[in-house]
Amino acid sequence: MTVRALGLSLLLASTAVWGASTQPGSAPPVSPESLARDPRVVQALRLLEAWADTETVEKRLPGVSMAVVHDQQLLWSHGFGHAHLESKVAATADTMYSICSISKLFTSVAVMQQRDAGKLDLDDPVGKHLPWFRIKGAEAGSPPVTVRAILTHSSGLPRESDFPYWTGPAYAFPPRDKVIARVGEQEMQFRSDLLYQYSNLGLTLAGEIVAATSGLPFDAFVRTRILDPIGLKDTETEHLDKHRGERLASGYTALRRDGSRERVAPYQVRGIGPAAGFTSTVGDLGRFASWQFRVLAGEGDDVLDADTLREMQRVQWMDPDWKTSRGLGFAIWRSGEQTFVGHGGYCPGYQSQLLLQPVAKVATVFMTNSNGIDSRAFAQTAYDIVAPALKQAVESPAGAKPHDPALARYTGRYDNWLAGETWVVPWDDGLALIELPSSRPLADLVKLRPAGEHRFRRIRDDGGLAEEVRFDVAADGTPVRVWRHSNYEERPVGSRTGP
Repeated sequence: MTVRALGLSLLLASTAVWGASTQPGSAPPVSPESLARDPRVVQALRLLEAWADTETVEKRLPGVSMAVVHDQQLLWSHGFGHAHLESKVAATADTMYSICSISKLFTSVAVMQQRDAGKLDLDDPVGKHLPWFRIKGAEAGSPPVTVRAILTHSSGLPRESDFPYWTGPAYAFPPRDKVIARVGEQEMQFRSDLLYQYSNLGLTLAGEIVAATSGLPFDAFVRTRILDPIGLKDTETEHLDKHRGERLASGYTALRRDGSRERVAPYQVRGIGPAAGFTSTVGDLGRFASWQFRVLAGEGDDVLDADTLREMQRVQWMDPDWKTSRGLGFAIWRSGEQTFVGHGGYCPGYQSQLLLQPVAKVATVFMTNSNGIDSRAFAQTAYDIVAPALKQAVESPAGAKPHDPALARYTGRYDNWLAGETWVVPWDDGLALIELPSSRPLADLVKLRPAGEHRFRRIRDDGGLAEEVRFDVAADGTPVRVWRHSNYEERPVGSRTGP
């Protein structure tokens, strides 16, 4: 991607706003337009895009789509690589992926809707709503498997329905009737309410409970009660044939030993759909995040009560080791001093992550059409890059240092023949460079201060100045090379156009 295209994608992505949110008694919010143009936010998004672009290439991912949301604003979204390797169709922000276990959030919302409607209680035994639910191995006197236990993955149920649907190349997910028939032949892993055990079978049962208590097929309930009211038009409850080879990205395996990836044959998730069957886009999951921020701010709709969503996002289960915590459907984790909620997804050919920080009202979304990576790390790094800039822009709208437009021509990618790539990005009132790939891009920035024509000095942590960084320029004034420590890196021809 050229630097001009990089800047244009940020400008276009900064215009999507899904509403406004102001807490009663709070100061007027910064306008979405000014937030998107704040130099601190712009430079953070430039760094994020450079980092994500390099990570996609370095990890040899077929395709990646990502998004960043602030409250009701889709601040940035972008695609990297390919949705279909064979036909070289580019991945975009509108590409559809299987979101796998993020499906569990929608199923859990449906369960809580039924709870609020008086159709069930979280402490109801599963058998109260599913008379066919019989499973072997429950200890005498042990508590029954409850709705609450399956939402917190503390039910003691087996992880899966008893079929090899994670085994390729067929990935033969069973239909609903076979899941129901096989439950009676399975055994508990341990007594309920004892330990955490992630269970796709449990969330599959949650979908069955929604259908049983509502009188509607699960798919119809989710479409009419959740997806349509929130406006998630690009989200489906199954891998639909009409999207294959088109908007739905082709899935690929993890890297083999020879460095190749195999294309995953098309499949449907069928009876396991409530746990892992949905497809969506980063834009739609961004809307889902914005809906949650609205609900939590008391500006929701009839889909879910604010107190119910808070209940879902509070810790409802903590394992004895104090390392694993779950809400109702939501994963909950700590990074640094902050608490995050959301969910990841992993299924044949796809991985994804939805991350929300409710206090900051920031969400990040990651999707890829491949396996074998840490999807949460992508979403967490996106948050770590952009959230500090958003916080500064919201709390101090007038505090930004404007970028000198004359410095824009130096920005872009420079090839480091030994270590990978060096990217130059705008930062504060100067520039910064970073060697990529990097597991902590914000911390690895090398900040530069102008020191003469085509010359800069590194800014030390104590504010002092260190070695010189010098750019060679072509006859037309375009930088073509950057020198540091008596060595240079060259700018690829395709990156020589300024923003």
